[in-house]
Amino acid sequence: MANLKVIITGATGMVGEGVLFECLENKNVGEVLMINRRHYERQHTKLKELIVPDFFDIEKFSEHVTGYDACFFCAGISSVGMKEDKYTRITYDTTMAFAKALLAANNNMVFTYVSGSHTDSTEKGRVMWARVKGKTENQLAKLPFKAEYNFRPGIMLPFAGQQNWKSVYKFIAKVIRVFAPGSVLTMQEVGRAMINAVIRGYPKQILEITDIKQLAKASGDN
Repeated sequence: MANLKVIITGATGMVGEGVLFECLENKNVGEVLMINRRHYERQHTKLKELIVPDFFDIEKFSEHVTGYDACFFCAGISSVGMKEDKYTRITYDTTMAFAKALLAANNNMVFTYVSGSHTDSTEKGRVMWARVKGKTENQLAKLPFKAEYNFRPGIMLPFAGQQNWKSVYKFIAKVIRVFAPGSVLTMQEVGRAMINAVIRGYPKQILEITDIKQLAKASGDN
């Protein structure tokens, strides 16, 4: 059994909250540091919180982010109604600045980035968000972390009790699961796969839905 110390971003959002729930339940995780822009109301013996209103300032908090085994970067925003330059600033520039600061403080860290299904690795496609996410994946993959993984989940089902989840999204996910069960992940699978990637590794840096499902099932003391 591992005793991982992990950092999670985006706990006030859909994916980050689900990954947090799995980390708190998973006995391979000994400590969780949430790095949030605003407070998230949850208490647990494993859990710590660091409020960083601007992720570009993460270097100022280096003493608080050292000694961690992994970062599960789940923070993100929708591109709906957003210009490419602003979306790039938030999605690409912020993520890279954050990752580089963590790398400087933890040179043996595993970094996992949540992008999304249909992310564009060529960075040349017509879909803006997919290009920007592809650029982010590509540049993160070049950083000298112990390992770096890019998760591309699609439709996901929440943990019971998740707050940051729209009921209409949950309904859509359940409907899709009936007709295309292989295209739907649970948040438990996503979180468990991230943890297993730290413990066991994975031969691919880009993990599509089938990879995430496979890694979530990897044997271990989960």
